[in-house]
Amino acid sequence: MKFVDEYRDPDLIKYWVREIDHLVTQPWTIMEICGGQTHTIVKHGIDQLLPKAITLIHGPGCPVCVTPVALIDDAITLAKTPGVMLCSFGDMLRVPGTKGDLLSAKAQGGVVRIVYSSLDALKLAQANPDQQIVFFAVGFETTVPATAMAVYQAHQLGISNFSVLVAHVLVPPAMEAILSAPNCLVQGFLAAGHVCTVMGYTAYEAIATQYHTPIVVTGFEPVDILQGIYRCIHQLEVGKAVVENQYSRVVQSNGNSEAQRLMADVFVTSDRQWRGLTSIPNSGLKLRPRYAYLDAQALLPANSSTSDCVAPAPESDCISGKILQGVLKPPDCPAFGHQCTPEHPLGAPMVSSEGACAAYYRYRQFRV
Repeated sequence: MKFVDEYRDPDLIKYWVREIDHLVTQPWTIMEICGGQTHTIVKHGIDQLLPKAITLIHGPGCPVCVTPVALIDDAITLAKTPGVMLCSFGDMLRVPGTKGDLLSAKAQGGVVRIVYSSLDALKLAQANPDQQIVFFAVGFETTVPATAMAVYQAHQLGISNFSVLVAHVLVPPAMEAILSAPNCLVQGFLAAGHVCTVMGYTAYEAIATQYHTPIVVTGFEPVDILQGIYRCIHQLEVGKAVVENQYSRVVQSNGNSEAQRLMADVFVTSDRQWRGLTSIPNSGLKLRPRYAYLDAQALLPANSSTSDCVAPAPESDCISGKILQGVLKPPDCPAFGHQCTPEHPLGAPMVSSEGACAAYYRYRQFRV
């Protein structure tokens, strides 16, 4: 299959590993920003093929993993509210909050439906006028256009029983937060190709310049990852720091202008707490005033909303914050594989399909 088989070609993989080996002259540390890239790296053993001088660390590239505990708790409360149907991506059902998780809420009588798109939730609202349908809107810029379209259509069609619990977050502010942290180890980034498909990559240019850090927009297949690493190391070796586009078969510099216009019409940026990290200015989205009546926060019982909390709830024995920052890797966690498993996760990175802990548990057999 074009653009799949050729980017998994063993001979090409060996070629790029050799090219990287010939290129590197000193230690370098590179962070992939997307959980999908993390899973490719771990599944195919890309980090184990590279020269020992190259260290790959895993960033906060999973929106499920960084959704704050407070919003998980709000979703659980909504699911248990009479007359409300909470619609969510399947990944979110096992993510622990302080009140359990959505799967437990469903077992206790809450109404939770798995959907594949915000537009699926909108159709449920049309088909169930006697219920309030809430879509738990989670994701980076990749999924924001679909949420924006659902909100826009609900507004245009006058669908009053549809609302969204917004948990969308933005990648560039998180990259800046990582680079400005005192314990930052990152010397180069592999940027998320699907995010840049929507947003383009011009916003990354200022980051590369300010922090003198090369950023390579990269795809998700093994050859993509190796080409992105090669380009990043080449810049590091010659002292260069610019944005390059390895994923040119999909990504254009300015992204999808129609999607961006729709996003800008529906949403405005806001400060956002990132689970396991910190509150990052202008790293989240909220509905613009004209669409604010479609905010699911209005359905929460009085004084029950915790979504504005700044301090994250403590997660006992969970070091996911350090993993999401790239300071540690999943096997460094003493709870990994015994106290913390996909069936009984202590933190979100173990249960999300893009979480780093889930990748190591699934592909590396790091279990006790």
